[in-house]
Amino acid sequence: MISIALFNSRGDVGTTTLVHHLAHMLSRRRVGVLAVDLDPQADLTALCMDEEQIEVAWGSAPGLADTVRPALRGPADAADAARVRPVSVRPGLWLLPGSPDLGGLEGLLADAWPASLGGDPAAVRATTAFQRTIARAANSVGADVVLLDVGRHLTAVNRAALLGARTVLTPLTPDLFSLRGLDSLGPTLAGWRRDWQQRVLPHIPPDLDVLGIPVPREVMTPLGYVVRRPEPRLDSRAGAYGRWLDRLPGAYADRLLGQQPPAAGDDDPYRIAVLRNYRTLLQLAHDARKPMFDLKTADGALGSTQKYVQTCYREFKELADSVVRRAEQVIAAH
Repeated sequence: MISIALFNSRGDVGTTTLVHHLAHMLSRRRVGVLAVDLDPQADLTALCMDEEQIEVAWGSAPGLADTVRPALRGPADAADAARVRPVSVRPGLWLLPGSPDLGGLEGLLADAWPASLGGDPAAVRATTAFQRTIARAANSVGADVVLLDVGRHLTAVNRAALLGARTVLTPLTPDLFSLRGLDSLGPTLAGWRRDWQQRVLPHIPPDLDVLGIPVPREVMTPLGYVVRRPEPRLDSRAGAYGRWLDRLPGAYADRLLGQQPPAAGDDDPYRIAVLRNYRTLLQLAHDARKPMFDLKTADGALGSTQKYVQTCYREFKELADSVVRRAEQVIAAH
């Protein structure tokens, strides 16, 4: 099973839209997908379900936020809390819904982190609660790929979410803000990864595996980045698109990988795709609660817009294949 977290500490880079479309496209490629909404805003959940469905899901079964507090009490409570049921979105695609309750875990998980570094069993159970829940849910539906939609900011909730991810895909926009955001994103991810591998894992006692799922030993390996083009406007930001795009490979290599940037003129080995700005289709897709590449005439995709829908399908098909292929290569290399 491949786990991919889509994460950028800066907002407005299209993370949730990217997760939504990748999940749907992969399921159409006969890949079983579990999408996990770990953002308190629950935007991915709102894209996949209507309000009545969300209300039923929140009221009828434990949610992701319910997995953490019982873990502090002991393995038995943690086992019960981990039984969160995924919701079927379409054949081959399931969702673990998010909720605003996730934001209420920030203080608890922030307190658990230093105790985890000291090897405290209860703190480690709490810190890894998301991972156990996601692993059980993925196994229950036979998912091949898990996509984690992680909220913005470098928070304790996001750190706990990322600890269970084998790889991290970074959505970016070609502008100054994305470039500067990498300055904090890269070192923070590297620090979380280093602390978990070097300070926590060596001290974990064997009895933390009693739930049948081992403590995560994933390394949050950077997978690469996906660029969303700016809106086609004749202003300074759109005009600077090429300049910022040229600077992203060096910034990503330096901040995320600690490597030298590719030589000028060489292919960028870290850029997985540059996606068009589908702003016209996006609103129609939100209203129809479906991916942009599934829009029909009845959804308002009229005339030449249907050709745009077909282009969108081709781009996301190529992206989905590239992401899985890159993830398999990264996992094999590590």
